[in-house]
Amino acid sequence: MSTAMTSNLIISIALLIFSSLCHADIVYQPLGKPAADISKQSEWNLTISPDGKNLPEGTGNAAQGAKIFALQCAACHGPEGVGGSADPVIGEVGSLASEYPEKTVNSYWPYATTLFDYIRRAMPIDRPFSLSADEVYALSAYILSQDGIIDAELDLTEKNLPQVTMPNRDGFISIYPD
Repeated sequence: MSTAMTSNLIISIALLIFSSLCHADIVYQPLGKPAADISKQSEWNLTISPDGKNLPEGTGNAAQGAKIFALQCAACHGPEGVGGSADPVIGEVGSLASEYPEKTVNSYWPYATTLFDYIRRAMPIDRPFSLSADEVYALSAYILSQDGIIDAELDLTEKNLPQVTMPNRDGFISIYPD
């Protein structure tokens, strides 16, 4: 064996030993939690049903929501909820039966609780879960009031949000009839 090969072999063995010594104090922990543990945690159960189950306590109205919309939503959805780079959220109520149907929150979605759930989970797009319950109620009130679905003066809460009747509520067929 040549001197160069011997030197390379010695260096390789030394690096291998040194490398293993450097990582000797690392204790590897398994990632995550078993699914059974997660299902027991209330903070993971975020689903809000049409009847309002799991809605958090809070309150908000359209005037508050208009200010939040201008700061948090208008950059993507447009200053009036229409015309931005993201889908429109306001308008087109009654257009689903027309030649050019437009699916907006107010024209298509069957339940107002879905609006709350979606805003809380996904908006703003770069900071989901960053809005408080009161801010989400206020945004929901603002969006719903823009097409007259609720009165702009109404304080939306976990009690009255499930009672809001969306214009297209009966436009869906349940695959799980009573």
